[in-house]
Amino acid sequence: MKPRQEGRHWWRYGLGLGVLLLALPQSHPLFAALFPELPRPLYEGDPFWKLTLDHLALVSVSSLMGGLGAVAAGVCVTRPGGAEYRGVVQTLSTMGQTIPPVAVLALAVPLMGFGAWPAVLALTLYGLLPVVENTITGLSQVPASVREAAFGSGMTASQVLWQVDLPLAAPIILAGLRTSVTINVGTAAIAATVGAKCLGLPIIIGLNAANLAYVLQGAVLVGLLALFLDQTLARLAAWTAAEHVIVPLKEVRGP
Repeated sequence: MKPRQEGRHWWRYGLGLGVLLLALPQSHPLFAALFPELPRPLYEGDPFWKLTLDHLALVSVSSLMGGLGAVAAGVCVTRPGGAEYRGVVQTLSTMGQTIPPVAVLALAVPLMGFGAWPAVLALTLYGLLPVVENTITGLSQVPASVREAAFGSGMTASQVLWQVDLPLAAPIILAGLRTSVTINVGTAAIAATVGAKCLGLPIIIGLNAANLAYVLQGAVLVGLLALFLDQTLARLAAWTAAEHVIVPLKEVRGP
């Protein structure tokens, strides 16, 4: 797929998600026909729109916390004073994704109680790796000549970081965040096992009750939400690459 085409379908997935949220509460006849053996083929707990917002909140908070921490760590280990800790940071971020989120939930619940926060912790740890790796990669790929020109024009190290390094690395960093968010949308469904409200509720209840209709309803919504967020972040990354990468180059070159 060409860069200019990345994320062009984001609005279609958003529209599809909105239409589905409106249609699902009225779809009892459809699921009754598809699953005639089920006495209750349509999930009638919390409204689907509310579960979607709760799911989005879990993903947003964990992605924000993990993204900020991962970018900060990536910046630190690409500066001269923090280069020696690069291996440690990469190892820790890798461990965050290799430890199963259910194990993190099991360890966190006794300390944090049931609800959303154990899930936020698990999702934050699980989403670190792509952002850390892409931050390191993006910052490492900033041309040395551009940085030298920036320093030569009188910029301080802080100005070079904020006005040159991070804008040039932004598309790659956003690609890592895109991967992290997409992974977390699917993983967040397990938050229902510790009492958090999310789209995992109909899935977990459906699995426990052998109700495939519930599982299907929750899974389709999770899938559409993941596609919408993925394409939205792809669009943002493409826009950043097209519109903002040229800014620091102009500032370095001068008028």
